[in-house]
Amino acid sequence: MATKFWIFDLDNTLHNATPHIFPHINRSMTAYLQQHLQLDEAAASALRTHYWQRYGATLSGLIRHHGTDPAHFLWHTHQFPDLPQMVLRESRLRHVLKNLPGRKVVFSNAPQHYAHAVLKLLRIADLFDDVMAVEDTRYRPKPDSFGFMRLLQRHHIRAAQCVMVEDSLENLRAAKRLGMRTVWVTAGNKGTPCVDVKIRDVMQLPGVLHRLG
Repeated sequence: MATKFWIFDLDNTLHNATPHIFPHINRSMTAYLQQHLQLDEAAASALRTHYWQRYGATLSGLIRHHGTDPAHFLWHTHQFPDLPQMVLRESRLRHVLKNLPGRKVVFSNAPQHYAHAVLKLLRIADLFDDVMAVEDTRYRPKPDSFGFMRLLQRHHIRAAQCVMVEDSLENLRAAKRLGMRTVWVTAGNKGTPCVDVKIRDVMQLPGVLHRLG
């Protein structure tokens, strides 16, 4: 297989963030909007969802429309006193990733402190050459192409050398437009032209390598 570079999303790709982590982040973001935009809970929750659906990240809408300080927002919405109990680790994950041919990086819309903490708890931090977090994109999160281009430049690689592994279809569309091969991590059955391979979870990656050559 000619693949030289794997780009992995973090949440709901390398681990299941749906049961514990995403609800916590959503509550924290809603509380932040309540406090800093003087909204009630229902209005704050609706605005958080609206910006996420429109821009791919709540943060993008807050910066664009409210001048929110991104570092302040991310620090206050990504505090996890109970993170070790919230991260769901698949015991075979390390073995699967370690045996994938080529270099590997994480590219996440989450902040650095959170991404590194999760990777450490998953016991896979040492398997990645780099962690590209939202700070590294100048707070222009996926699916904005800026972060993708910065990652390619940082590692002196071409998009055609890369496989993007993601749960977000919008992010995969951005990757495909640049010329990357794409793996969609989803439990759904629906296919789409921007996806080369669809898998239920990353544990299935070894079995689809031949389809990414």
